[in-house]
Amino acid sequence: MAINYYPPCPEPELTFGLPAHTDPNTLTILLQDTQVSGLQLLNDGQWLSVKPVPNAFVVNIGDQLQALSNSKYKSTWHRAVVNSEQARISIATFLCPSNRAVIKAPSQLIEDQSQPIYRDYTYAEYFDKFWSRNLDQGHCLDLFKNIG
Repeated sequence: MAINYYPPCPEPELTFGLPAHTDPNTLTILLQDTQVSGLQLLNDGQWLSVKPVPNAFVVNIGDQLQALSNSKYKSTWHRAVVNSEQARISIATFLCPSNRAVIKAPSQLIEDQSQPIYRDYTYAEYFDKFWSRNLDQGHCLDLFKNIG
């Protein structure tokens, strides 16, 4: 779980609360501040602000669900922006596999008996690779694609 506090920033165009990224886990359940928006999702090359809905959660698909579904579900590119006048708080809960879990798409999701999109790996291996890079350095999951 992460509780994020984003103070007001007089020049919000100069910084991000969090740069663009996907989440390394399976699912993220986010409780947004109901007064100030700050979450943005990438959709068709455009950043869209997610308006907070009272008494609701935002659920982001993470990289592990993308790998387990053989890319039938896509992890969500998102970022957090700051506000020039108001502080904002968000609370994120992360659903993660155990470090020893082997991430592998079930054979039923491999179409036409072709090769899975991603090689088998442990969650610990992925997590280490994810945090050894910059968040906005590209999709870490691409480093786990099968070659050939």
